[in-house]
Amino acid sequence: MRAAVERGARVLSICTGAFLLGQAGLLDGRRCTTHWQYTGELARRHPQARVESDVLYVDEDPVITGAGTAAGVDTCLHLVRKEHGSAVANAIARRMVAPPHREGGQRQYRERPQPREGTASLSPVLTWIEANLDHDLTVEAMAHRAHLSPRTFARRFQQETGTTPLQWLTGQRILLAQHHLETTDDPITAIARRTGFATIDNLRHHFARRLGTTPQGYRRTFRAPLKES
Repeated sequence: MRAAVERGARVLSICTGAFLLGQAGLLDGRRCTTHWQYTGELARRHPQARVESDVLYVDEDPVITGAGTAAGVDTCLHLVRKEHGSAVANAIARRMVAPPHREGGQRQYRERPQPREGTASLSPVLTWIEANLDHDLTVEAMAHRAHLSPRTFARRFQQETGTTPLQWLTGQRILLAQHHLETTDDPITAIARRTGFATIDNLRHHFARRLGTTPQGYRRTFRAPLKES
């Protein structure tokens, strides 16, 4: 594995596979994760690794580590997105009936509280948010749609998605922007408005934070070539 990384390959582990990467010395000086039950042991065995105990996956290119089995799906979809773009990753996710994209920084589903009997899921609200990403969506507006107080809504949202309403909203807007950048020649200013970022500066800011690139750079890398007529 060390030889492969030296040749420029990526390596990816799921769950306790991180221990093999650690034994190979590939975690030293890098952020990494594993299943939450074993993060303490991983840190004990490999003190030079920077173990994160409550995330879905960590991308320290060329070494990518994922948490438990379900998070392994997110980890692999993340790698597909890096290599082939969001359209391919989303198509695979739909075929697997899996969420198209979850940020690596979301917490692992550790002893996730279950909704009380008779309590409805937030799925209808999530669907509504996805259909209105170009609107000015505040936590108060989302909570009103769910017929909950903002505080209760934020708590329920964290329980059901593993992240905050605004973090999830930003992630969905980024995904929509990626789709437009990959599949259209629309001006980036128009894409910023259509995805709820309002301005190109705001879109650039979130692209840099989430993806480490600019909208223009992303389009150059992932824009599908136009088919000849």
